[in-house]
Amino acid sequence: MIRMLLSVLGREYAQPLRRTVALMTATAIAEGLSYALLVPVLRELFGSTPDDAWPWLIAFGGAFALYAALRYLSDLSGFHVGAQLLTGLYHRLGDHMARLPIGWYTASRLGEVSVLASRGVLQAMSVIAHLLAPFVSASVTPLTIVVVMLAFNWQLGLAALIAVPLVALIQKWTGRLTAANDAERAVRDEEATGRVIEYLQVQPVLRAGGRTAERFGLLDDSLQQVEATSRRSTLSALPGAVGLGLTVQAMFTGLLVLGAYLALEGDVGVAEVLTILVLAARSADPLLSLTDISGKLRGARAVLAKLDAVLRTEPLPQPDRPVVPEHHDLELDHVTFRHGERTVFDDASLTVPQGQRLAVVGPSGAGKSTLLQLLARFYDVDSGAVRLGGVDVRAVDTEVLMSRIAIVFQDVYLFDGTIEENVRLGRPDATEAEVRAAATAARLDEVIERLPDGWAANVGEGGTLLSGGERQRVSIARALLKDAPVVLLDEVTSALDPVNEAAVHEGIERLMAGRTVVMVAHRMRTVQRADRVVFVDGGKVVEEGSHDDLLARGGRYAEFWNIAMAPAARER
Repeated sequence: MIRMLLSVLGREYAQPLRRTVALMTATAIAEGLSYALLVPVLRELFGSTPDDAWPWLIAFGGAFALYAALRYLSDLSGFHVGAQLLTGLYHRLGDHMARLPIGWYTASRLGEVSVLASRGVLQAMSVIAHLLAPFVSASVTPLTIVVVMLAFNWQLGLAALIAVPLVALIQKWTGRLTAANDAERAVRDEEATGRVIEYLQVQPVLRAGGRTAERFGLLDDSLQQVEATSRRSTLSALPGAVGLGLTVQAMFTGLLVLGAYLALEGDVGVAEVLTILVLAARSADPLLSLTDISGKLRGARAVLAKLDAVLRTEPLPQPDRPVVPEHHDLELDHVTFRHGERTVFDDASLTVPQGQRLAVVGPSGAGKSTLLQLLARFYDVDSGAVRLGGVDVRAVDTEVLMSRIAIVFQDVYLFDGTIEENVRLGRPDATEAEVRAAATAARLDEVIERLPDGWAANVGEGGTLLSGGERQRVSIARALLKDAPVVLLDEVTSALDPVNEAAVHEGIERLMAGRTVVMVAHRMRTVQRADRVVFVDGGKVVEEGSHDDLLARGGRYAEFWNIAMAPAARER
């Protein structure tokens, strides 16, 4: 468990964690040794001069005070180290996930990541703050007591020692019985989390279909599976709990019988027998708690294994000797890229000279948005190269690359906060005047004037308190404030009303001015603002040229244009 913790947390936490474990172990030993003083205390109390027990009682009180002090320090250390490791793990997990390829974030991982990043991390770190001390105490204190019993009477000590391997075997047997069910329960929990999120996301569809009063079958099935696996998991741990209880009870009974026999034979005094029985009773409580503690530790270990698997996932590699591009032209050089088993691009090439605008057109699923993601290095290509300023993007430091690129997505996500905080994400150190200028250029100032709280208006999680057009204006203001030399646009007006579309187009024109631009065009009118157009389909660049040249050729682009413009012609 400790090795797993260090693997997940990193070796820099090894020293404080080992120091905490050592302190907890010393506390457990001190607790066991303090009970050794019960032998002289009871011997004097049952002897002819009970007053002679006072020095031993004082010594017992001192030993107990030492144990209490160690227990306080070990628990405090456990909480402090647990809190530090919790913060460290959140930072490490967040930093690592920010460097993973976008393709890693599949829909199936939604529930897994949600559980790991919330309940999973807390469960894993509870090992140090809440479980480690009880586990060490339940393991070390009874062993120390057995050593004390051996020191006072080898027959009774040996009888108690027999229980040690039996308890270990029962714990191992219980772990095997519950392992499969625990793993299945974790999977079901992740599936249920994903279904709950899905249920919330599809509320508009359910309500539009008049199904709000019906049960959501997928969620119901998932929750029933969680209930069934939880029941099986509980039942699988029952034999181990019963077996441990019977073993501890049998050990105590055996010691009672053996102690009575030895006392009657005169081999041991009554005081020693009573002390041994007290020690045996004291060791029984932590042993009986092992079942519950071990179950929680197994659950935490499973979470740690998943966290370790995520942290071992290879991020996009960083260059050993990063190169800083001096120019801002873009190039795809014989690029092949596969997403799963599907080949999205197959030996595709194109260039975008610095300061020019390129429109990317093609049918749905042709890879237009993927093209933008390759330019931003959200993925690495399988063969060929993507270049910025003649430099392979894999040779550019990620922060440098991102500082050169501004991206405006079709689906805008805003963080829960104020409008100003979301705009400042483009450049946090921007002055107030620069933020206001970017907002004016994006025509976001019109939105701010309408809102009661102005710049301090909260946008809600995901920007849900703003309309689609308003979110786009925030996104464009953010990109304007970033002032990057390369702009990537994934058609940002396809779902906007005419008023917002006009405002967003005006902001986009200001954003594109003087920059290298690649725009994915779903609305064909957008294409006419580009210097060049490429038509992609089947993983290849099928046609390339200016808008007028491609229309004159009468090829795939012209066909696509005519189909797209036919409804407008009919309306006229």
